[in-house]
Amino acid sequence: MSDDVLRIAGILLILVPTVAFGGETILRMVYLTDDPYLRNPLRRRMWTAGHAHAGVLLILSLVALLYVDAAALSGGLRAIVRSAIPASAIFVPAAFFLSVLPRDTERPNGVIYLAYVGFAALTLGLVVLGVGLLRA
Repeated sequence: MSDDVLRIAGILLILVPTVAFGGETILRMVYLTDDPYLRNPLRRRMWTAGHAHAGVLLILSLVALLYVDAAALSGGLRAIVRSAIPASAIFVPAAFFLSVLPRDTERPNGVIYLAYVGFAALTLGLVVLGVGLLRA
């Protein structure tokens, strides 16, 4: 594996426990406290979705990194794959978390559109990697 892939994989592996800790923290707050901020059903669903997407996309990023060096891609396209897929693990959960921050929220605010940025990054990274693997 290249040094770039190993560096990004190391960062992602460090981030996985933070996602698990964040999910455990939210679970504890929801079930062990009676905070009105957490009684908002929309916020609870969005935070659950945010943590689920963060975990899945981080693991998908790690799996995709295993194949980057084997793909028939230029250096620039490899850099796109190495950054686009992990970027989706930032943008998508951020959209879920940050779109429901106001205490009295009844609908996600405009920050929810960050999810589309994340899904576009994910699609770009996966398609480029898939084509590179088919060409290899």
